[in-house]
Amino acid sequence: MALHIYNTLSRQLEAFKPIDPRHVRMYVCGMTVYDLCHLGHARSMLSFDILQRWLKASGYQVTYVRNVTDIDDKIIKRAAENGESISSLTNRMIDALHEDADALGIERPTHEPRATEYVPQMLSLIGNLEAKGLAYASGGDVNFAVRKFPGYGKLSGKSLDDLRAGERVAVGAEKQDPLDFVLWKSAKDSEPDEAKWDSPYGSGRPGWHIECSAMSCELLGESFDIHGGGADLQFPHHENEIAQSEGASGKALAKYWMHNGFVRLDNEKMSKSLGNFFTIREVLEKYDAETVRFFVIRTHYRSPLNYSDVHLDDARTALKRMYTTLEAVPPEGDEAPDWSEGYAARFKAAMDDDLATPEAVAVMFELTAEVNRSGNGKLSRLLKSLGAILGLLQDDPKRYLQGGGAGSGDDAAAIEALIEDRAAAKAAKDFARADAIRQQLAEQGVVLKDSPAGTTWERA
Repeated sequence: MALHIYNTLSRQLEAFKPIDPRHVRMYVCGMTVYDLCHLGHARSMLSFDILQRWLKASGYQVTYVRNVTDIDDKIIKRAAENGESISSLTNRMIDALHEDADALGIERPTHEPRATEYVPQMLSLIGNLEAKGLAYASGGDVNFAVRKFPGYGKLSGKSLDDLRAGERVAVGAEKQDPLDFVLWKSAKDSEPDEAKWDSPYGSGRPGWHIECSAMSCELLGESFDIHGGGADLQFPHHENEIAQSEGASGKALAKYWMHNGFVRLDNEKMSKSLGNFFTIREVLEKYDAETVRFFVIRTHYRSPLNYSDVHLDDARTALKRMYTTLEAVPPEGDEAPDWSEGYAARFKAAMDDDLATPEAVAVMFELTAEVNRSGNGKLSRLLKSLGAILGLLQDDPKRYLQGGGAGSGDDAAAIEALIEDRAAAKAAKDFARADAIRQQLAEQGVVLKDSPAGTTWERA
């Protein structure tokens, strides 16, 4: 079975056939950098990290673009609240984004364009739309005339006649139709100079939607293979991108549209606007990075992901089972997976079925059981190789099981020092001191295992 992916545009599973048979071009909407990334952002980054890893494992060359929105109303407001410049805020948040993504093992995209670097391309695109009668200047703004683009609504399935001004669709007196959206915003006197650019329409800045259209076109061409992002971007952001891009070029913007599901907390979408979110950093203070990654991967990318400590604890326990197997049966060899082999073939079939990671993980657990039964180092190597495709099982097993996984925040050296103190206390027959150290470590979630060879430890 060749790779099939669910195309939001057609609302069905489709065989994946890129424009260039060996080279996949992919654009994913990134973060608006006014605050730290939360787990919802992590889910989107991880979903498309898995996609580009699988594409590469399938033999494709991949050009992956994930943008950064570094000019926006929220950014201007937050910088003013902080008493800092916009560039200071956005540079700091971009650095934090990279730290969080690196901690989770998310590979860097091929290109990470910042919106502020592509304003000339945005103005060129706006001029093109105006020349074609799809955009109009009014009151210093430039708006897109939605009803003049016949295909509007094809991605979201929304009818123009049913749409109502409201949810992220601004209404203004300068618009010919309340559904029209802004391409260029006129500058406000209260806004700082770094939020303003000169244009044929006067001083101002680009609207959010035009940013992605200009950056994707500049870096990937007028038509490319995959456009992705969170489900909340399907309307109006991606719908508006289609209208702008296809209105200007007359070509299909992307062949396949992919959207990952929400992260939910108490049955509500996790978001900054609702104030019910956990930042990536907050989660990594309690759980190691591979556990967080595994927790996300165990749910299909299009399904809702329910956040809870119980689910993360379960993910950590399950991941430790696989690491325990790798420690007990060290991998032999360094060959790549043979996709005709039974376990590998089933893993591949799952991944080719719209990145069915829960099924792929299930195959890995069956393989884990077989390695435990047979002690086969070649199969242990396969387990680690399949894990690598998902960004898992790449730590040293002993180190991971002792709580030293990347991003865990554990002080392994301090734990080892306490174990040495305990050994010294036992040698001195100070058993009260030895018991106190064991209890101290137990309260930290560290379990000691004594044997004739010495004392080892692991997280409970």
